[in-house]
Amino acid sequence: MTVNYEQSRKIRMLIVDDEAVIRKGLHHTIDWTDYGVEVVGEAEDGREALQRIAECGGVDLVLSDIRMDGMDGLQLAERLKVLFPEVCMILVSGYEDFDYARQAMRLGVTDYLLKPVDVDELTAVVKGVVSRVDRQEHMGLQEARLWFAGLVRSGFASGKVPACLLGTEYRIVASQIADYHTRFGGTASDELEALQNRWSKAINHLFTDNHCLESVSVLKNENLMISLIVVKTSQERPVWDELLTGMIACLEEIGTVYLGVSAPFHTLELAASACTEAVSLLPYYVLEGQQLLLPEYREAMEIQRVIPNYDTVTAVRELVSRLFKQDPEDMGAFIADMFAVFRENGLLLEDILHIYEELWVLLRQQLRRSGMPDMDAGFKAAADLSIYNSYHSLQKLVLDEMLELQHQVNVSGLDKSYWIIEKAKRYMDDQFRMDLKASEVASWLKITPSHFSYIFKQSTGKGFTEYMNEKRINHAKKLLATTHDKVFEIADQAGYKEYKYFVSVFKTYTGMTPKEYRGLMAGKKAEGE
Repeated sequence: MTVNYEQSRKIRMLIVDDEAVIRKGLHHTIDWTDYGVEVVGEAEDGREALQRIAECGGVDLVLSDIRMDGMDGLQLAERLKVLFPEVCMILVSGYEDFDYARQAMRLGVTDYLLKPVDVDELTAVVKGVVSRVDRQEHMGLQEARLWFAGLVRSGFASGKVPACLLGTEYRIVASQIADYHTRFGGTASDELEALQNRWSKAINHLFTDNHCLESVSVLKNENLMISLIVVKTSQERPVWDELLTGMIACLEEIGTVYLGVSAPFHTLELAASACTEAVSLLPYYVLEGQQLLLPEYREAMEIQRVIPNYDTVTAVRELVSRLFKQDPEDMGAFIADMFAVFRENGLLLEDILHIYEELWVLLRQQLRRSGMPDMDAGFKAAADLSIYNSYHSLQKLVLDEMLELQHQVNVSGLDKSYWIIEKAKRYMDDQFRMDLKASEVASWLKITPSHFSYIFKQSTGKGFTEYMNEKRINHAKKLLATTHDKVFEIADQAGYKEYKYFVSVFKTYTGMTPKEYRGLMAGKKAEGE
């Protein structure tokens, strides 16, 4: 966690004097912005000063005359010590009175100046206050970051909550840069650190500019910033919407950023669960590019999303075919089509990753059967979806891994006949109802019939005729058990044009005629009922 110490906001100052001319002079004679100070108001006595402080949401510094009608400077100092102990105070007096000065110091007044006020002396004292406030806030921010970092990384809070994090309401904002790997994959570490610092500062400046809010941010990983927003005074929904939209806008300098925002909560005991909620919203960005992701958006998306079952068995068969075919363009086209289906069906990246993991297990089994060595090591990288956080980048990761695997198949010395036979079996599965001959399959594969017969026997352990008869008889058995079609009709549907030959082959494989088999199945069905 990198902490850069610099003044993150202007110090808020209130001027108090019962003479308007002096108030205006102190306000406008000095360009306070040059010293990191913003004058937020004026008051003519201590009572009005307390009212102004309450109305404007707090100040850092009060510059006050000591003698005023109504509540004087010492009385004001006494009340500030009770009500706003964090506020610094500079008292100005027209009298060099030691008792006044001593009483002021006992009340915690930062400094005591005599009239007429020397501008250089005043600005020097104010600069000292600015430095003091900055140091205190810096220390408080470090303490807050350490506390929040522990919560983010361990899932629970420990230790006393820093004072600067105490508020009336809280929200967690999780932010990510869209398509991160495409934009920043391979970026040097020092450049990434600079990017992360700009990211954190932009969020901090946005919320510290609003005196009713505080924020602390922790980078959980390379592309996941988690921010705790501390609300001093409860904000209405339109104000929140404006703040969060402003956050997206102020982060445009580092790229397109999207936010997962928790529901408001009122005790920091709920901060850990709010972190989980905010992070869980981020995956929904890929669906529509919605940059402000609230819990109600996820609920609406989940009502719309209907995730179909993906045929991983067929997909693996297609992948194996392409691994042996050794055509990178064809592999790329297949992966692109696969991801197009994922996008059309509204799959989140984590859904796709689960499918890919299942594909990998099945693919490894298939390649082992073909003699591929060392498959336990695998090629699949652990995909961090906060880094590969777009369809495009995850698709490229999958394609790169498949192309690498394709290369490994090529250099492994595996017999390419495996792919030829897999292709042949798919063709035979589609055409078995026809009077298909081995020479026709060989012609379709563009190899000689003798070479096809040899590699088919080597691969399956069966001759072409035996393989086709088994497939046809199994299909016929299914039809006999589940339909009322006549036996000669079933023979034709199974690819046998001669009825007597069908009966002969059927009896050879099953030990009974088709009619006897149908009767047996009907009897078993009746017993089951």
